[in-house]
Amino acid sequence: MESAETNNVKDFYERLLKNLKGVIIGKDEVLDLVVITLLSQGHLLIDDVPGVGKTMLAKSLAKSLGCSFNRIQFTPDMLPSDVTGVSIYNQNSRDFEFRAGPIITQIVLADEINRATPKTQSALLESMEERQVTVDGITHQIPQPFMVLATQNPIEYEGTFPLPEAQLDRFLMRIRIGYPTFFNEIEILELQQLKHPIENIKTVISSTEIIDMQNAIKHVYVSSAVKRYIVELTRATRDHNDVYLGASPRGSLGLFRVSQAKAASVGRDFVLPDDVKGLAKFVLGHRMVINPSARLKNLTADQIIGEVLLQVSVPGGDFRGN
Repeated sequence: MESAETNNVKDFYERLLKNLKGVIIGKDEVLDLVVITLLSQGHLLIDDVPGVGKTMLAKSLAKSLGCSFNRIQFTPDMLPSDVTGVSIYNQNSRDFEFRAGPIITQIVLADEINRATPKTQSALLESMEERQVTVDGITHQIPQPFMVLATQNPIEYEGTFPLPEAQLDRFLMRIRIGYPTFFNEIEILELQQLKHPIENIKTVISSTEIIDMQNAIKHVYVSSAVKRYIVELTRATRDHNDVYLGASPRGSLGLFRVSQAKAASVGRDFVLPDDVKGLAKFVLGHRMVINPSARLKNLTADQIIGEVLLQVSVPGGDFRGN
């Protein structure tokens, strides 16, 4: 079943995906997850080894959208005010003036976020959840749409600070890009022989259109059976023997929203259990704290989510609305 709204979302999704594919080669699933995160009004954590295109992916998305963009290069000596902004005394007006930090924009690239101290990382909490920053007791709104794309290198532990659970929970999804295939890597060499393809990327989506599409996906129908399935999956992570702390209710809300976005991206106006299953590890995996004994067995969050998906029964029936 298709509706005018979901057809508009599908067209939006395909235009943006086609634009991103001109720069990011052979990573269709990754690009699909990026666009779904944008449609779901979420933030994205890109967690992978250096040199696979994390920063380039964020920059390509920013250039494709008609939005303001700032890049924050996180370092150990960075202060919270370097992110949120600071009030400076103006001698002429004899008053304090707020100088906005780089977080007050629409698309933010938080590069190597785990190089900053926990105090500086916490400066992002309010902005990511409430779309505002508070400096010296005064609240400043962040323009909409707003999205944080953060990158971190998991293998570089020296000089890095692991993201706390509260910070990880603010990210709707965590993805990994991975190395390209043999032939994709050859294609990358050929495309970048004379200049980088990001120089040719055009703006194909306006900020107003993004907001319209984000509102449109909220009308995608989710049956009571699928809602129960989402909550059962989230609760199963809390009861797993190898998990110290399971996914929060924010995880259930995130899985609910991305499932709506996934359905709309293919022109469907109702959610299927397969939409939920396909996105569960990206939404729930980083929200779990694994037991030390499980870590010794090299058990990963993705493996635990795989077990949970096998344990929880998939609902059947008709999932379309009336």
